Amino acid sequence: MQKMPTVLITGVAGLLGANFSRYLLNKGYKVVGIDDFSGGYDFCVPKNIQCFEIQLGSSQKYVKKDIEFVFDKEKPDYVFHFAAHAAVCLSPFTRHQNYTNNILASADIINSCINYDVKKVIFSSSMDVYGNNKAPFTEDMVPAPLDPYGIAKYAVEMDLKSASDFFGLNYSIVRPHNVVGIYQNIWDRYRNVIGIWIRKILANEPITIYGDGTQIRAFSDISFYMEPFEKLMYDFNGETFNIGADKEYSLNEVADIVTKIANELGYDVRRTYLEKRDEVHVAYSDHTKAKNLLNFKDDTNLEKTVREMFTWASKIPPKQVKYANYEVTKNLYPYWKK
Repeated sequence: MQKMPTVLITGVAGLLGANFSRYLLNKGYKVVGIDDFSGGYDFCVPKNIQCFEIQLGSSQKYVKKDIEFVFDKEKPDYVFHFAAHAAVCLSPFTRHQNYTNNILASADIINSCINYDVKKVIFSSSMDVYGNNKAPFTEDMVPAPLDPYGIAKYAVEMDLKSASDFFGLNYSIVRPHNVVGIYQNIWDRYRNVIGIWIRKILANEPITIYGDGTQIRAFSDISFYMEPFEKLMYDFNGETFNIGADKEYSLNEVADIVTKIANELGYDVRRTYLEKRDEVHVAYSDHTKAKNLLNFKDDTNLEKTVREMFTWASKIPPKQVKYANYEVTKNLYPYWKK
């Protein structure tokens, strides 16, 4: 029997990592994980994989040795780099953390992929690189990120191309957006709006909307990402793909869906509107390329996905919701002040 490849997933405790690791295990792959558990929880990691707790991007020498140890010991054939400081609107107030956890952390992984002859690295970038381009975003648009998070993601995309040109490192890039599903961190104060609303409803708190709720987004179920991710291991070197849902909603419409399901489950829902954040008002992508080349098909049923998330979240003991360590407090939104 042919030996199945070893796949290393960074950010294995996050939404993408927790779901994709289970998918790969079911397909017979050997899966290894890295996570610092700053944005995910150990209970989200499958019990039957080796997970190394490492803070990527740290300047401490022992951390570099830890990363080298993982690559030398496990000898991954493929690497999925999902780990990130994923907080778009927060990133202007946490620049150092953003660039450390996104750019420097990625440099750690890219260096190791080169040094240990990894067959390919697949990087999870973000729709945020498109900035104020006109939606729907297509892969041929020139990225124009507006915030430090998008800037960091685009910097890593460019670094991967450089590593490919100079060292022959194979890579592909995915730009997912507004992904939802079980194993999402619903205790994050700053991101994952549907998860935040579910957490607030379970705690009998009002759900909050920044601005008037007319912002447009398309929310996609993580389950439809699995097969396209796997296909990228074996083909489409140097290519970039948008992956996400085709149907867009206003945040008010999404809040209506969440409220409807919460009411069906016996929860009362109150809604509060807060000061508008500085964010792109209309943001969603075109997925034609992924459909044509990766056979990507999004069949997200948002009501079904939200109901599954409610059921999952209601069975987990509540976690502490923490404030970020702000590096800049000028122009900080009042609802984020400690």
